[in-house]
Amino acid sequence: MRRAMKGFTLIELAVAVAILSIGTIAAYRSFDQAQRGIGGQLDRAMAEEVALNRAAELRLLGMRGGRLLPVTEEQAGHDWRVSVTEETTASGMIQAAITVSAEGRPGARLVVVVPEDRP
Repeated sequence: MRRAMKGFTLIELAVAVAILSIGTIAAYRSFDQAQRGIGGQLDRAMAEEVALNRAAELRLLGMRGGRLLPVTEEQAGHDWRVSVTEETTASGMIQAAITVSAEGRPGARLVVVVPEDRP
């Protein structure tokens, strides 16, 4: 009489290891992709903050005074380049498109309507 053998065969063990390896690789790739997507958020937030600051300055100074502002701003240890393109609206206000970027970092863009002169 043969006793029932308990345990796994070598083939069953190899198949289980292969399945676990595939699952681990898939999970690692998902994690890596999520990290890459989230990684630039801090830089984007900083660039947006610089753009919001420039928009506030333009609202306070008007576009005429805003043209005298520097083209680079230092924030969070980076020099951000700020460019503003203007377009006159039908109501006589200035639509300013503020673009902020830094070397090797994601940037931000903000559009604001400001008066030509200080209110």
